[in-house]
Amino acid sequence: MQKPNRTNRRDFLAASASAAAIATPYFVSSRSLGAAEHVAPSEKITLGVIGMGPRCTYDMKSILQLGDVQCVAIADVQQSRRDAGKQLVDQHYGNTDCQLVSDFRELLARDDIDAVIIATGDRWHAAASILAAEAGKDVYSEKPCGITIGDCQNISKTFAKTERIFQAGTQRRSVPNFQTAVQLAQTGRLGKIETLYASVYIPTLKNEWLPGEPTPSKEVCDWNMWLGPAPWRPYNSSYVNGRWRGEYDFDSGARLLDWGAHTVDLCQWANQSDDTLPIHYEPTDENIVCTYANGVKLVIDFLADPFGDRGPRWITRLGTCPVRFVGSEGSVETGDEGEIVASSATLNDELAQNKRVRGLDVSAHARNFFDCVKSRQQTVCNPTVMRRSHVACHAAALSWILKRKLTINPKTEEFIADDEANRLRFRSPRVWS
Repeated sequence: MQKPNRTNRRDFLAASASAAAIATPYFVSSRSLGAAEHVAPSEKITLGVIGMGPRCTYDMKSILQLGDVQCVAIADVQQSRRDAGKQLVDQHYGNTDCQLVSDFRELLARDDIDAVIIATGDRWHAAASILAAEAGKDVYSEKPCGITIGDCQNISKTFAKTERIFQAGTQRRSVPNFQTAVQLAQTGRLGKIETLYASVYIPTLKNEWLPGEPTPSKEVCDWNMWLGPAPWRPYNSSYVNGRWRGEYDFDSGARLLDWGAHTVDLCQWANQSDDTLPIHYEPTDENIVCTYANGVKLVIDFLADPFGDRGPRWITRLGTCPVRFVGSEGSVETGDEGEIVASSATLNDELAQNKRVRGLDVSAHARNFFDCVKSRQQTVCNPTVMRRSHVACHAAALSWILKRKLTINPKTEEFIADDEANRLRFRSPRVWS
């Protein structure tokens, strides 16, 4: 049971947000929604960090600017990352108050923490999110939120049961150019939507082990906790420095979700399919062609050079994570540089007036999460949105891995007449504690 002071603060935050919603017009500034510099300590959302790597560092530089959020603790299995995180937080606040732990369960046991950001490696996202929800915390989880279909289902079920707030870190839903492109697709400006294009890396499937190295002390790097639910293997320093990416045991969907969690999600949104997903998945050498029940095609396109020349199929200057929406009367393409290119000169003139924000910016997405922590309303990338987009990505990846067409029941998220594919929806977690 939560202590009274925490419940009171939660009630106060929720009541304040509700009162603001009644007293203010629809369009309000982030300052009036709780981002002002001078906020009483009792009104602040207290935040814990689980996993302080490069991506979390990027996120925190935005989150620390929010005056109604106070980061109070960091958990990481690596001492160097704990120390770097504390330096970042303490320098911002001008004190030495940020507390450090190596085992995130100690952070979850604190009654004074309202919310956590989970930015570990992919293998931990689902388990840590579920444990956090069960401990009464609201969760912002970096993507991919689960490395299996089963993970994503379990997250969705847990947050529905616990009534905690969840935000998937697919922040492009909160970036203006992507929002505008989706709006054009949804409002008929492109005619009837026919084909959606989502860019991804060329999928890879690696299962090799790096050579074993002497395991460092638990204080320097808790290797058992680093592995977590992933299968055991010998320690190698390259893993903890990012070399885990692409390894089947640690990654998800043959790396398809690294970009697909964003780009497929945007296509889902453009097709107004947040409550469903494509039914058919058919891999080719260059892409995976997915088909919705309404006949719309989703083409998950493999990029040989995702961070370089993305031509000729994509406009390179638009940046990374590009998407394209094609309708019967026109198309739009956009990416992380914030520009939108349309097939219509008139529409291009109109779009040229839009404010450009880079797709990597987490500011608005984090703001949405913390506002929902106060209001108890669903976030823009809530568990249902995450589950459907992620399951679509995983289904596509499994079709590529198995090298055959798969058909899924969008209600049960089970593959039809394919026992092998259904077994691959789950992985048995290692007993790590």
